[in-house]
Amino acid sequence: MRAAPASPLRRAGHFLWPQPSSATQGNEPMTEEMTGAQALVRALEQVGVDTVFGIPGGAILPAYDPLYDSTKVRHVLVRHEQGAGHAAEGYAQATGRVGVCMATSGPGATNLVTAIADAYMDSVPIVAITGQVAAPLIGTDAFQEADISGITMPITKHNFLVTDADDIPRTIAEAFHIASTGRPGPVLVDISKDALQATTAFSWPPVMRLPGYRPVTRPHSKQIREAARLMAEAKRPVLYVGGGVHKARASAELLQLAELTGIPVITTLMARGTFPDSHDLHLGMPGMHGTVAAVGALQRSDLLIALGTRFDDRVTGRLDTFAPHAKIIHADIDPAEISKNRHADVPIVGDCREVLTDLLGAIKHEQAEGRSGDYTAWWAVLDGYRQTYPLGYDSPDDGSLAPQYVVERLSALVGPDAYYVAGVGQHQMWAAQFIGYENPGTFINSGGAGTMGFAVPAAMGAKMGQPEATVWAIDGDGCFQMTNQELATCALEGVPIKVAVINNGNLGMVRQWQTLFYNERYSNTDLQSPRRIPDFVKLADAYGCVGLRCERPEDVDATIRKAMEINDVPVVIDFVVHPDAMVWPMVAAGTSNDEIKFARDLAPVWDNEEES
Repeated sequence: MRAAPASPLRRAGHFLWPQPSSATQGNEPMTEEMTGAQALVRALEQVGVDTVFGIPGGAILPAYDPLYDSTKVRHVLVRHEQGAGHAAEGYAQATGRVGVCMATSGPGATNLVTAIADAYMDSVPIVAITGQVAAPLIGTDAFQEADISGITMPITKHNFLVTDADDIPRTIAEAFHIASTGRPGPVLVDISKDALQATTAFSWPPVMRLPGYRPVTRPHSKQIREAARLMAEAKRPVLYVGGGVHKARASAELLQLAELTGIPVITTLMARGTFPDSHDLHLGMPGMHGTVAAVGALQRSDLLIALGTRFDDRVTGRLDTFAPHAKIIHADIDPAEISKNRHADVPIVGDCREVLTDLLGAIKHEQAEGRSGDYTAWWAVLDGYRQTYPLGYDSPDDGSLAPQYVVERLSALVGPDAYYVAGVGQHQMWAAQFIGYENPGTFINSGGAGTMGFAVPAAMGAKMGQPEATVWAIDGDGCFQMTNQELATCALEGVPIKVAVINNGNLGMVRQWQTLFYNERYSNTDLQSPRRIPDFVKLADAYGCVGLRCERPEDVDATIRKAMEINDVPVVIDFVVHPDAMVWPMVAAGTSNDEIKFARDLAPVWDNEEES
């Protein structure tokens, strides 16, 4: 019998991610004798998996033998299990399907933990399949044993320990259903080696057993009507849009609501592109490195319509000072998020697409009854913020390269139809600020966990999921050195991603904090002074990629164009930028959003606004 699940079902709800296939519909019943390993591969084929990222090892090895014969599932041999996990995330975010990674027991499984945690924080649907030592050896400290179910319990939506071959098909069907429905997230399936080797009668489709898992998708009509009423009465409303809107595939409905009401829109880091940057109603990104207009709008609003967002600390700043005059309408698929950080005056549990659809109907009814919001004075204030405090940067006095200029030119030359994948740090914020996002899902990054090393393997996964698209990894030199070995995978597998390394020779964001808060005591943030170690151009060449270097502003466009002309192998550009460039605006950690600085020691003036 299968052991009891190692974690409760968490993060229930229902985002409308496209499903790879149905585990319970449209398939003819079939029964066939085979090994548990063969049943695993067959089940993956049945749920529509076409790509698995992984590395074989002893405990999972039985599964790799039938995988060798599969004509439907392509296995991508990565160079590190963390890369497999991030590649699965990139694939999932670019396609809307469940990403799959695979590893062996012990260190193979624990190397997936960072990617699983990253997927949990950012609600990315992946299924991680790990081999486990044989069932009689579990708990004996056997060779390469690790309790991966226990380890990942806090960072998975659900996990399974399978010790009976008969349970493998059903568990795979359940894992994909849980990962992709409700609030998406990672699911772990840990399978003992003897279960993989045992003989079973494979039957499909299986009957899933998920008592208590009933994600709520439809919002309550009374709450929708109350939300519409508050929006009509508000003087200073803001649509505060999070990643849940994109995951619900609700960008079109969001655009309709914004244009119907004229309410300003802000998009969080995880929602960049969900509302077009070029739209006049868009104020930009909020938070620690958000625009002054977006941060100011939140602080001075009287109503926040929070959609698929979680009021995290990077947006709110010091929580007790956040949006002090605002009532809150909070719609989310996950009931645990509502009122978790900020009390919701109107809580709405439901899928964001269904919430927005119903809200559109309710707003139209309000307007037909003569109740429409008048936001003329509000927009006068917000337009003043936009004109007075636009995003900008200073070029270095010594003529060296400004990283913001690199990202700005990348946006202009590559365009909004590409996918941009970032890790974490200064380069991530510049990518969020200076690339114009017009299409939902085109900015993929590590938001909640802030995982260094995310960009290259996630870009690989995104490119494999969308092979016709252009995919750029925008990476920092610190992040790049954590997972650049996956360039070998890209070169061998024919995955021609393009990598822009923003190379300031330092752990840039940490150095920025040392500059601002630690009296310029640069403890252990210099990565290569005084020599280039490693030389990224030579490293790219060693990995079978094309390596380019750019050090002058006048060479940026030509270097990017050259990279764009190369489409048969990966390209790495070493953009050598000024080490002292900083990300502005900035709200220092633990301070109020009211204390935002748009440059060092320069703060906006918040006077002459109505506060009551």
